[in-house]
Amino acid sequence: MEINIHNIGDNIGPEKILLLRQPRIGLEAIVVVDNVACGPAIGGLRMAPDITIEEIYRLARAMTLKNAAAGLTHGGAKSGIIADPACSREQKEKLVRTFARMIKELTEYIPGPDMGTNEECMAWVIDEIGRAAGLPRVLGGIPLDEIGATGFGVAVAAEVAAPEAGFSIKGSHFAVQGFGAVGKHAAKFLCKQGAILVAASDSQGATQNQNGLDLDALINHKKEGSPVKTFPGGQAMDNNELVGTKCDIWIPAARPDVLTENNVDQLKARLVVHGANIPATETAEQLMHKRGILNIPDFIANAGGVICAAVEYHGGSEKQAMETIEEKIRTNTLETLQRSKKENLLPREAGVKMALSRIKKAMADSGT
Repeated sequence: MEINIHNIGDNIGPEKILLLRQPRIGLEAIVVVDNVACGPAIGGLRMAPDITIEEIYRLARAMTLKNAAAGLTHGGAKSGIIADPACSREQKEKLVRTFARMIKELTEYIPGPDMGTNEECMAWVIDEIGRAAGLPRVLGGIPLDEIGATGFGVAVAAEVAAPEAGFSIKGSHFAVQGFGAVGKHAAKFLCKQGAILVAASDSQGATQNQNGLDLDALINHKKEGSPVKTFPGGQAMDNNELVGTKCDIWIPAARPDVLTENNVDQLKARLVVHGANIPATETAEQLMHKRGILNIPDFIANAGGVICAAVEYHGGSEKQAMETIEEKIRTNTLETLQRSKKENLLPREAGVKMALSRIKKAMADSGT
C-alpha cells in the first residue's frame, strides 16, 4: 500500500486515518473518519484493487458534506478494502468479516454498502460487530440497491435542475456512464418522467441510439450477463466516446474523476448530475461552469443512498425512506441552485457553503 498523507486535511477533518493489514488472508484496507460533529459517521465500504488513501479521504469528505447537506444526524467517513470485488464469495466474506472485526472498537463509524460491496456484505459486518447500514430486507434493512434509493435521488435532482438548465425532463435525452445499481435506477425513474435514454456504458464499453434505447430490454440484457456494448438495440462505442454523446443530461455513475480537463470539452450536455462520488475534478467543474453546463455535485444529487441508510438505521420504513429522499434532495438542490445564482458561485461552492455552515455550527455546539 502506497502511503502518502501529505496535503490531506483541514480544520474540519479528518479525525482518523486507519491503515489495516492482515497478511494471513491478504487484507489491506483504509478507513477515514472525517468528521463526527453531527453524530456517528455513516459511509460506504468499497472494494477495488486500486484504492488510495487520497481517494478514501476525498470520499469521506464528500460523505461529511453529503450528510450535513441532507440534515442527517451523522458525520462522514469512508473505507476501502484493496482487493478485486470479483474474487470468490468465500474470499470476499473472509476479507469483509476480518475488516469488520478490525474496526469493532471504531464505534463512531457505521459502514454501509458501496462499490464492490452489497447488502450481503453488510450482513457479515453486522454479524461481527453489531452495527451497519444498508442491510438485507430479511435482517430488517431497506435494500437501497433493490429499491434504487440513490438513483431515485439523482432523478429528483435532475428534475429540479432541468428548468434552470433550460429544458424540461419530459422528452429530454440523457446518457448514463456506469449502468449499474445507481445508473440503472436513475434511468428507470427518469424514463418514468418521459425522458429518453440515448446512451449507456459499463466497464466493458458503451452503446448509443439517438432514437432511444429500450430500457427494459437493456436491463434484461445486463441481467443475462452480457455487456452493454453488445446490446442489439444500440450502436457499440468505446467508453471514452460516451462523454461526447449529444444529450441534455449526462450522468456519471461510475468511478471518481471520469470528467477531467482533458475530456470535459467534449461534453454536449446541458446538465450534469453526479450519480457517482467525486466523478469530476475541480478543474472540470470550473470548465463546465464557464461553458454554461449546469453541474449538480455528488453530495447533493446522490445522497439518496445514505439518506435511506440513515432512515433504516433509526428504524424507519421503506416508504419513509423514499419520501425523505425526495423531500431532502428536492429542497437541497433548489437551495444550492438559488445560492449559486444569488452569490455567483459554482453549484459545488454553493452546496459546500451550505453544508459547512451546518457542520461548523455542530462543531461549535459540541465543542469540537
